[in-house]
Amino acid sequence: MDTVMVRRLQDGDPGGLVRRALATFPVQRWVRPVLAKYFRPEGRQGQPYLRIPMPSRLGDTASQIMHVLGGYVEVFLAKEGHSGLIGINLLTKLQIPTMGTLYGAMLAGVDYVLMGAGIPREIPEVLDRLAAGETASLKIDVTGWTGAEAPRLHFDPREVLGGVQALKRPNFLPIIASNSLATLLARKVTGTIQGFVIEGPTAGGHNAPPRGTPVFDERGQPVYGERDVVDLEQIKALGLPFWLAGGTGSPEALQEALAQGAAGIQVGTLFAYSQESGFEPRLKQGILERAARGAVKVFTDPKASPTGFPFKVAEVEGTLSEPEVYRRRTRVCDLGYLREAYQTPEGKIGFRCASEPIEQYLAKGGELANTEGRKCLCNALLAAVGQGQVQKNGNLELPLVTSGDDLERIGRFVARFGTQYSARDVVAYLLAEAPVPRTEAQPMMANG
Repeated sequence: MDTVMVRRLQDGDPGGLVRRALATFPVQRWVRPVLAKYFRPEGRQGQPYLRIPMPSRLGDTASQIMHVLGGYVEVFLAKEGHSGLIGINLLTKLQIPTMGTLYGAMLAGVDYVLMGAGIPREIPEVLDRLAAGETASLKIDVTGWTGAEAPRLHFDPREVLGGVQALKRPNFLPIIASNSLATLLARKVTGTIQGFVIEGPTAGGHNAPPRGTPVFDERGQPVYGERDVVDLEQIKALGLPFWLAGGTGSPEALQEALAQGAAGIQVGTLFAYSQESGFEPRLKQGILERAARGAVKVFTDPKASPTGFPFKVAEVEGTLSEPEVYRRRTRVCDLGYLREAYQTPEGKIGFRCASEPIEQYLAKGGELANTEGRKCLCNALLAAVGQGQVQKNGNLELPLVTSGDDLERIGRFVARFGTQYSARDVVAYLLAEAPVPRTEAQPMMANG
């Protein structure tokens, strides 16, 4: 979100949205240098984007401030013009930006925090401390770490605001794919959670790996079985509300979820292609037109993500989903969000990514097998929202589109609403069979 913020500024900040949000940030001394460095009233004029420096150590204050501002801007803009509930969805795997982004979102009044792609065990306590204006800390996963205690990243809200300010503590919904993880998070965390999002392997983005020995189908996709199905009766016994996600983007799926005791559903794919979403408009339109004809397939790629988690990829012409397009790209790691922390031979903490230039990765102790098929999700996903970088060799970064399996079945929806539809149309479609009552404690979740 920090990179999205500064790239919007460099593109001239259309509509003045980012500047309007930043003008309300409570400490303007952090805002002024950002505007001075990144805002280009005339846009970039074809020049590369200025990059935010990648953090080179834990606790980099400058990086943390950018994370705070990025989270603040997104939530501030999302909350404008209505009284509805706003949530923010973060990847547990992205540890360094987490606390700053959460704090920025809380300053803007975020109502819900959702986190998956890992085990967000410490987040409830982090939210408690940030809400109280106290220093929070998060254990950082460091490959090969031999120290007596795991390294921790600390975040002190007073360094941002210059004093203590109590904030509303948002509700926390971990995204889970197993009963054991739900039980762990419900009973063995410091702090509280307010429910679960139960996500199946048909959901977009990162999926939990299948349990047991890996098995792959004829296309090379991981095969999920009965062990990967969450027992909803066990979830109900925990006494917390839950939402079902993955393949739930239809009125029938909503009614089925409610019949199974869910509070509702989390829907990603239908909203991702609405007019309000951030997908680059021409890319979005082309995918919808092909999907309406049944001409788009979604591939669960076991290798694409540097995290090692399976990642859903829409097979779209001209994107990194095509092997020849992927092979033509020159490897570069200039954003670094998915880098892995590791212990150097000197006992310090270094950073590496399986998608960076192979020789650099190997020089940092990485294994060659880990680089096979790895894609730079950082650059590719930014390109998918129209913020592709022009690299030093003159090449434009190309997109990679992630969608749930529902993209293959979107024809029914498009036949009714067309390819230029709104988020309001999605809600009307989902509520077609019966109105679903909502309370402040049980919002409908729109992922992404």
